[in-house]
This record gives sequence, structure tokens and C-alpha cells, in this order.
Amino acid sequence: MHITGFLITLGVLFLAGLAADQLGRTTHLPRVTTLLFLGLIAGNAGMGLIPIDVAMWFNEISIVALTMVAFLLGGSLTRENLVRHGRAILAISISIVVATLVIVSAGLTAIGVPFGLALVLAAIATATATAAMTDVIKQSGVSNSFTETIKGVVAIDDAWGLIVFSIALVLASHSDGWATVTTTAMWDFGGAILLGTALGVPSAYLTGRLKPGEPMQAEAVGIVFLTAGLALWLEVSFLVAGMVAGAVIGNLARHHERAFQEIEHIQWPFMILFFLLAGATLDIEAFG
Repeated sequence: MHITGFLITLGVLFLAGLAADQLGRTTHLPRVTTLLFLGLIAGNAGMGLIPIDVAMWFNEISIVALTMVAFLLGGSLTRENLVRHGRAILAISISIVVATLVIVSAGLTAIGVPFGLALVLAAIATATATAAMTDVIKQSGVSNSFTETIKGVVAIDDAWGLIVFSIALVLASHSDGWATVTTTAMWDFGGAILLGTALGVPSAYLTGRLKPGEPMQAEAVGIVFLTAGLALWLEVSFLVAGMVAGAVIGNLARHHERAFQEIEHIQWPFMILFFLLAGATLDIEAFG
């Protein structure tokens, strides 16, 4: 795409995000919903106003946006929050995973879907919409015991989802053998924990030294991008890696109040592109 089209498209998308935000404030709809609808209308399923070259950014944008979300959610999993809400987070998240597995797999099996496929689809359904839930909480402006518990549930659900999905793959594909799938799953999950810890520990002690009080924005962005890039390179979960890194920094960094507050100031532009392009890339024909 020519640079003029690139800049014009970016400008229009960001202004559309601003309009969606104002519409959400007026109608009390989540701005996530309005962004998805705007993307749907402007995308291939609607008027086709968003160029294909721009729509192809979705994968890259989603990785950055979701890593930021996971990073911030991990930062909320401090010792204090876990002591207050840990039992509720664990009970609710496990209940959600078990109930989803049972209901979705039973329902799909009842309408004729093979049990193996139904189990895998049910495992996929256990994952929560991390970005959407986080943005709805932020838009509401509410910060209390309930929202802290919800953040914890959303954060840990992705970890449960990875584990359940790996087990479902093993059960559904007997021919591939347990060893191969189990090894892959262990690396995807365990490797992400190791990566998040390896980046989080030094970051907790080194960040925020250049500017008293809070880490600088460049430091925060650098750690998030580094986490996402290394996770992709090592073929581990960037969501789990980002969450672990945020949790480690949130618990170990005592010279600043919160792990990378600066991320919150730059997160919204990435979220705008993420939700708009999610709506724009929806394939209506796939429903058939």
C-alpha cells in the first residue's frame, strides 16, 4: 500500500475508534461492541471500505494488543489481591471451565458432531475474551472487589484453557500418540512460564530507575514487545508469557506502585485497531 493510503486509513480507523468511544458513552453500550460493528460494516462483510492490506495487519495487531492485556492482568495478580480474592478466582475459573466443557461438548454431541471434535471445540470455548472483558471493566470506571476478582478469573482462564485444550487434543487424536501432544503442550505452557519469569525478574529490579516513581513508557513497551517476540520465536504462548511477566514484576517491583502503568496510556490505540479489524475480517460465508 502507498504511504498516503496507509496514513489515511490509520487516521480514519483511530477517529472511528474515538467515535465508537463517544457512542458507547451516550448509549451505555460497551465500546468493544460498537468497534466490532463498525469494523463489520466497513469490512469485507459490509461495505468493503477497509483495504485488504490493512485487514492483513490483524494477526500482528492482535498479538501486541493481547500481550499488553495479559501483561496488565498479570500485574493485578499481586500477593495482596491473591490473598483477598485467590480462593474465589480459583473456584470460579475452574467452575467455568468444567461447566463449559460439559455443556458445549454435550450439546454438540447431541446435534451429531463427533465426540472428539465436540471435545476440542468445547475446550476452545473455555477461553474468555480477555481484551473485551478488560476494556469493559476499564470503560465502566469501577474498581472494587468484584472487578478485581473478574480480572483474576479472566487472566487464569487462558492458562486453564491451554491445559484443557491440550488434553482434549490428546483424547481426540489417539493416532498421534500422547507423547507428542503432551510434550508440545508442556512446552507451550511451561516454556511461557519460564520466559515470563526470565524477563520479569530482571525487569522488576531494573525498570523505573531512570525516572523516579514510575517506569518510563519506553521501558514498558520494550518489555511487552520483547515478551511477544520471544514467545513467538520460541513457539510458546505469548498470553501466558505476558501474564507471568506482569505478575512477577507486580510482585517483585517495590520501588514503583504498579507494574508498567504506562502501558495503559498507549494500550487503547492498539485496542481500537484490534477490535475494528476483528470485525472487518469476519467471514460471513463461514457461517454456512
